[in-house]
Amino acid sequence: MLAVSVLLAAIMTLLDPPVSGEEWGVVGVIAVVLAAYFAWGRRTLDGTGSPAGLLYAGVLLVSLAVGIGLDPTYSFMQVIVFPTLWVISCNTRQAVLLNLLAIVPVAIGYTLFFGVEGLPSGIAVGVLSVAFSLAFGSWIASIEKAGAERARLLAELMAVQDELAAANREAGVDSERARLAREIHDTIAQSLTGLVMVAQRAHGDLERAADAAGDASEHLVQATADVELIESMARDALTEARGLVAAIAPVRVESTLAEALGRLAERFQRETGVVVLSDLAALAAPAPPLRAELEVVLLRCAQEGLANVRKHARATAASVQINRGENAVILVISDDGVGPGRAASAQSGTAAASAGFGLAGMADRLALVGGSARLEAALPRGSRLTVTVPLASEPAAPEPSIDAANGVQA
Repeated sequence: MLAVSVLLAAIMTLLDPPVSGEEWGVVGVIAVVLAAYFAWGRRTLDGTGSPAGLLYAGVLLVSLAVGIGLDPTYSFMQVIVFPTLWVISCNTRQAVLLNLLAIVPVAIGYTLFFGVEGLPSGIAVGVLSVAFSLAFGSWIASIEKAGAERARLLAELMAVQDELAAANREAGVDSERARLAREIHDTIAQSLTGLVMVAQRAHGDLERAADAAGDASEHLVQATADVELIESMARDALTEARGLVAAIAPVRVESTLAEALGRLAERFQRETGVVVLSDLAALAAPAPPLRAELEVVLLRCAQEGLANVRKHARATAASVQINRGENAVILVISDDGVGPGRAASAQSGTAAASAGFGLAGMADRLALVGGSARLEAALPRGSRLTVTVPLASEPAAPEPSIDAANGVQA
C-alpha cells in the first residue's frame, strides 16, 4: 500500500506538464523512497523498532526535507511518512519521538524553498501535521491496546471455562463412582454376605446330620460338599464385590495422598486379613505436594495393585511403599503370595493379548501422565508391582494394554 501511494505521487507529478527540473528532483526523491522500501523498508514494518527500521525512518525524514525543499507540494508525503513512523516504532514513546523529529525536515524544506521567511510556515505546518498524527496515532494505539486486553481476557475466560468443565466432568465421574459403589455394597455385597451366612449354617446342619446318621448317609456327605462349594464360591464373589467397591470409590479430595493410601491399606487389611505395611514417609513434609492428577493416578494404581493381591496372590502379608526422587514418584506394591509365575513387565505403551483389564486400565491411566508400570516376581516368593510417575512430563497417547504373564488379571 505504501509503495502504491508513493508511485501514484510520482505519476501525478509527471502528468502536470511542463515538468520542471525541481519536479524531476521530486520524482528522484520518490524513487529513492521506493528503492529503500523494496530494499529493506518493507521488512521493518513489524513494530519492533529495529535498527533497519530506524534507518528507513531516517530515509523518509530526509526525503521530506529534500522533497519540500524542491517543491512545497511534496508536503503531501507527510500523509505517508507519519503513519509509517507509527508502524515502524516498537512503542508509543518511540513513535512520539519520531513524529516530533519530523518537524525538523518540514521546517528545513520550507526554509530551503522560501528562504528564512519560510521557516515559521514550515514550523507551523510541521507542528500541525505532528499534532494530527499524534492524536490519530494515539487513538489507533488505544484501540489496539483495548483489543489486546480483550484478547487476554477472552483467553483467561476460555481457560477458566475449560477448568470448570474439567472440574464438572471430574465431579460427575466421582458422583457416578460413589453411586456405583453404594449400589454394589447395598445390593450384591449384602446378598452375597447373606448367602455366605446361610451356606455356613446349612454346612453346620449337614455335618451334624451326617454325624448322627453315621457312614450310611452318602447323600448327606455329598450335600455337605456341595454346600461347602457354595460357601466357597459365595466368599470369592463377596471378595470380588468388595474389591470392586474399593476400586471404584471416589478419591476424597479433602485428604492427602498419604492419608488416602493409609486408609486404603487399613481397609484392605481389615477385609482380607492380609497384613499390610505402609511406608509413606516420602510424602511427608517438607516435600512439596504432588499435582492433583498425579495423586489420583497413584491412588488408583495402589487400589488396582491391592485388588490383584486380594484376587490372585493368596498372600499373608503385603506392603505399600512410596519413593520420591527429583524427577519421579515410584509406588511399589509387593506381597508374599504365589507370584505371577514368571516376570511380567511392561512400559506404558506395550501391548499384549494376555493383559488383564485392570492392568490394561492402569497402563492407559499411566500413559496419560507419561508413567509406566512393571509387574514381576519377587524373591524369594510373591510379586512386586512398580509404578513410576514422572513429576513433569508430556502426556503420551494411551496404549490398549500392559503385558502380564500367566493370565494375571485385574
